[in-house]
Amino acid sequence: MLKSQRLIQLIMVINAKKSFTAGELADEFGLSTRTITRDLQELSTLGIPIYSVQGRGGGYRLLRERMLPPITFSESEAVAMFFACQSLQYYGSLPFDEGAAAALHKFYHYLPADVKEQIERLRNKVAIWSPHRSMSSACLRTLLQAVMIRSAVTIRYKSSHIVSDRDIQPIGLYASQGYWYCPAYCFHRKAYRLFRGDRISSASLNPSIECLEEVDKRSVKDWNEQEILKMDKTELIFNLTPNGVRTLESSSFDDSIQCREDGSGTVRKWVPKEDLSFFVNIIWGLGEDAEIVEPAEAVDLIKRKIEKIKNVYQ
Repeated sequence: MLKSQRLIQLIMVINAKKSFTAGELADEFGLSTRTITRDLQELSTLGIPIYSVQGRGGGYRLLRERMLPPITFSESEAVAMFFACQSLQYYGSLPFDEGAAAALHKFYHYLPADVKEQIERLRNKVAIWSPHRSMSSACLRTLLQAVMIRSAVTIRYKSSHIVSDRDIQPIGLYASQGYWYCPAYCFHRKAYRLFRGDRISSASLNPSIECLEEVDKRSVKDWNEQEILKMDKTELIFNLTPNGVRTLESSSFDDSIQCREDGSGTVRKWVPKEDLSFFVNIIWGLGEDAEIVEPAEAVDLIKRKIEKIKNVYQ
């Protein structure tokens, strides 16, 4: 076996073991202890976080953040990874530390000169815009870590009325309109809730709370699907101008739009009654490009909004 191949295999073995002795590795690879010790010293020089443990029962340990073996990428794959990482910079906060920036630097550093030149020509020419929102990156990282290691989290959350401490089991994270959201099971409410990232002022892992298996099986796509099926619903119907149709094409209403030949359309969507005001607020944002047909409660909500606006300008 070539030395380079042996070192790569050695990285994978110690990643799995975390704690080991030179003798154990020597037996596994069929080499002398001296050769394995030299290999470990070389890996340490290359930046693999290995440290020796002195005394009885000593040996070697791998620091908490493990190193992955070298991975080969094609040029197109490397460019795709470069722009995927770069697109994250437009978010005000991220659930990652400097890892994304470090990975981006590594990809760029080892790209061939001609590929680097192509990327430079595209820099500031391709972007994935996202509204800038101010959120705690530390809280987002804690929530992401909780999902990865399956841990409960204690958060301080500011709702529209009060600030409270909550014990939650995060299901995941997703971003929409620049905001980060965390669907989770709230142990205080004994129900599933959606928490907005910018309203979380602190978050810490809470291993004293036993996580629920049923919560762990849910995803950000179906986190409240079962609860929605049980809710009392009403059919929301509203008409759209062609511009309104274009605005809603990439929204949650997209699959409910019935388009007409002139580009206008009608939306028919069953929504939970308790969430009716939420959907009305979305329609309100469309202005004159949308007109609610029913239910009457939704029309009344729009009329009350109009009256409030009129009072502001009197």
